[in-house]
Amino acid sequence: MADQKLGALRDRLDEVDQKVVEALAERMKVVAEVASLKSSPQAPLRDMGREEELLARVAQLGRSAGLDGFFVAELYKKVLEHSLRTQQEALVNQDNPERAAQEQVVVAFQGTHGAYSHLAAIRHFSARNVELVCKGYNTFRQMLEAVQAGGADYAMLPIENTTAGSINDAYDLLARMELALVGEEIQPVDHCLVSLGPMPLHEVKRIFSHPQALAQCTEFLGGLADCKVEAFTDTAMAVRRVRDEQDPTQAAVASAEAAKRFGLHILKRGIANQKANYTRFVVAAAKPIAVDARIPTKTSLIFATRHEDGALVRCINVLAEHHLNMTKLESRPRPGTPWEYLFYVDFEGNVADPQVVAALRALAASTSLLKVLGSYPARTVAKAKPAQPKRAEISVVASPAPASQKAPDDDVLAALEKKPYRLASRVGRAEDSKITVGNVVIGGDRPVVIAGPCSVESREQLMAAARAVKEQGADILRGGCFKPRTSPYSFQGLGFEGLDILAEVGAAVGLPIVTEVLHPSDVEAVARKADILQIGARNMQNFALLKEVGKVDRPVMLKRGMMASIDEWLAAAEYILARGNQQVFLCERGIRTFETATRNTLDLSAVPVVRERTHLPIIVDPAHACGTWRWITPMSRAALAAGAHGIMVEVHPKPEEALSDGPQALRPERFAQLMEAISQS
Repeated sequence: MADQKLGALRDRLDEVDQKVVEALAERMKVVAEVASLKSSPQAPLRDMGREEELLARVAQLGRSAGLDGFFVAELYKKVLEHSLRTQQEALVNQDNPERAAQEQVVVAFQGTHGAYSHLAAIRHFSARNVELVCKGYNTFRQMLEAVQAGGADYAMLPIENTTAGSINDAYDLLARMELALVGEEIQPVDHCLVSLGPMPLHEVKRIFSHPQALAQCTEFLGGLADCKVEAFTDTAMAVRRVRDEQDPTQAAVASAEAAKRFGLHILKRGIANQKANYTRFVVAAAKPIAVDARIPTKTSLIFATRHEDGALVRCINVLAEHHLNMTKLESRPRPGTPWEYLFYVDFEGNVADPQVVAALRALAASTSLLKVLGSYPARTVAKAKPAQPKRAEISVVASPAPASQKAPDDDVLAALEKKPYRLASRVGRAEDSKITVGNVVIGGDRPVVIAGPCSVESREQLMAAARAVKEQGADILRGGCFKPRTSPYSFQGLGFEGLDILAEVGAAVGLPIVTEVLHPSDVEAVARKADILQIGARNMQNFALLKEVGKVDRPVMLKRGMMASIDEWLAAAEYILARGNQQVFLCERGIRTFETATRNTLDLSAVPVVRERTHLPIIVDPAHACGTWRWITPMSRAALAAGAHGIMVEVHPKPEEALSDGPQALRPERFAQLMEAISQS
């Protein structure tokens, strides 16, 4: 009976799935009609505002239908991305008739099926209505030669990785061969340790993979005792070798897709040195293409400078003078000419643009060699990034004019000259500092919202909180993994296990993460996973810790000590700045006074004082000051009115069950009310 019921339910699911696919197909027909209307050069290709409103609307429709609004918005992001790519492909085909006539394309890649290059090829050509044939080659040279000889239409060439950096062989081949670049693709890289079957890590004695993959996993591989690491042709081919040799002590570093394709077991996922690991591929072809001016475009070129003082600076200045944003600069030895170099440059722009034409003409006059590799639709520039659900703008109408809009008065500057924090002071830097974390700018015109639970308690708890704050427009996810508690018997956090959960959940919902670091010896390890390091109030004058975070390339949120003056607070920031890390922002979280009605006293007068004295951004954490959720909304509004660059609040799916600071945590629905209260009507 149960089997019959299950079978009937599965039949209903199949019917629903068919309707979903038919609806998607109908949507794509409409997209094709929209693309045909946009064939006119006057029609805009993309309306970011409409995309943002659509995502917000479908999230609300999902909630009304009893669905998870975050899930619906994430699903629609994929739909919008594919729709945009389809429209771009139609425009490129319109300008390139030979390309439009292709019914089948042969794409060369290095390695075998299941390699990251193969996955990038599928991702890149999925929006083209053509038959895709992927052919693997042993080396980059062989696949590029196949394109030159006509044996393949395109080649997927990895050019740089966010962990291991530039791929030198690729640049050298582009210099030697007559090929054009016609596209780029960004492939997420999730390295896994792959073996014949389940086994303890200490039993792995030999690991194979491509040299670039091994370079991206050095920290994990270095921690394996008595294990030999060997470079191999390709990640997927390394998996195939492990399968073919049937040695249970061997393993490979490769993708989950490669493990699945060859029927092997994944021992461990996510073993790369950095959590955000991406490889950028360029698409090489025999001839360049024309790209519609409405499509965000990059141009790549190679040049050699004249052997003169300041030659490279003059070349770079040419781009700046023509208002072209350079996105990549790489140097390689010039073949046959010792101690001279070829420079590889990517910049935002299209060779069809008169500004780019003028810049290339000026570059030709300043170089001894200039080779334009081509212009192509870009995937990494700001205009190509996916939309986010529209969030109501935070109201700052009542805010006073920021101190940065005018120079501090002479008497203020004179007083600041005597302070022990010159790097933090407006004496050293008059304009406001802006700190960029992913797509978030702290210290800009738009206030930021940091939200999440006080402590990471479990994956389920954090995911529920993260989805709630993301859906309501939060910018950054907070979560404590290491908790400095007054009582040794209180919950101390999950430590590095909690950090792994926080990093995983942050990536899943698309939010940068911030967490507190307590000990100097933990800084490097925490910085590998966290986007922002928090120095808590109790550690504001832990000078060893301040010096250590001053060495890492991570933004630091410095909380004010419970008994600290503003000068002491800024002097603590100076310790971080003096060690080289200029990515510091401040957090007012309340100070201790004689008042007992609140947990601490929120010193909002500190906000204008700090903005007058320092260029560092300042946010406000009303939760630790109030100690109860009821007063967080009015104090958040007051903080923004005082000129704060943002707020940080605690959100927990079930505050009554929280392991720390439950009374001051907002339920998701109360966080939604807070966001509405601080947003413009």
